[in-house]
Amino acid sequence: MIKKFLATIAMSICATTAYAVPFGSQSVLVIEDGTGKVLLEKNAGQIVPIASLTKLMTAMVVLDSRQDMHEMIAIEQRDVDVLKHSTSRVPVGSHITRADVLQLALMSSDNRAAASLARTFEGGPVAFKAAVRAKIAALGMTNTVIEEPTGLSPNNRSTAQDLVKMATAASTYPEIARITTESSDLININGRNIEYHNTNRLVGAKGWEIGLSKTGYTEEAGKCLIMRIKSAGKNATLVLLNAKASSARIMDALNIRRFISGEEAPVRVAARSRARSPMLSASTAPIIKTSLRSRVKVKQAKQQQHRRRA
Repeated sequence: MIKKFLATIAMSICATTAYAVPFGSQSVLVIEDGTGKVLLEKNAGQIVPIASLTKLMTAMVVLDSRQDMHEMIAIEQRDVDVLKHSTSRVPVGSHITRADVLQLALMSSDNRAAASLARTFEGGPVAFKAAVRAKIAALGMTNTVIEEPTGLSPNNRSTAQDLVKMATAASTYPEIARITTESSDLININGRNIEYHNTNRLVGAKGWEIGLSKTGYTEEAGKCLIMRIKSAGKNATLVLLNAKASSARIMDALNIRRFISGEEAPVRVAARSRARSPMLSASTAPIIKTSLRSRVKVKQAKQQQHRRRA
């Protein structure tokens, strides 16, 4: 069933007609769940680093292995990030159940947690990498390479097109859907209950119905986001890659939700120049798909502006 839907997604992406509208993220893809119809698209086939979006793949592979989720895992020094020197609230020496480690890796995007899942994978890191490669192939993610479990390496690369396939598959795992849509949770670490929060501040926010969520960030990847959302009775999956700031990523998500609900076409207003009226350059305008109604509104606005100038 999933394979048929992923094939539909691929066909819909290839058949999409694009129109120019601004977005902050460098790559954007939004599809309608159930049909695979492309709603919005920009640079969806560009291969880029994916940062912690990687952890959705890590979670699927771990759950596929059917390891004991109640087994205690020790966080070791070799789980510490020596590549980016990212911080962690999970101290070395902690003993945590594999289920809670998975929770930390997905909800709080903790890198030590993700690293320990790969290290304690049955057969070790080599077997983990082999399982990841097999999962990538099974999902038809032909432009994806994942070398390690955290996303810290810029060599973990994919496209928005492939990541929609990953998100669709991940959403079929109840544990992943539940964990990634919790705004916070208490995790017992060394006898103390410590509160951890979701890295996506839209989770739990008023007006948002989110069925899957994962954020990502490295300097190379920029701000990234995967979500499955419901708006005005419509279900969609969105992928945002390489936004330059969290605010841009959030604004893109807000505009996408408005678009899906039929409120407005996605818009970000440029600063007005003293010399001339604001307009988009054909060379810099992001390419996405928008509705006929929205294009009619833009055309009418341009006609009114022309009449005022005349």
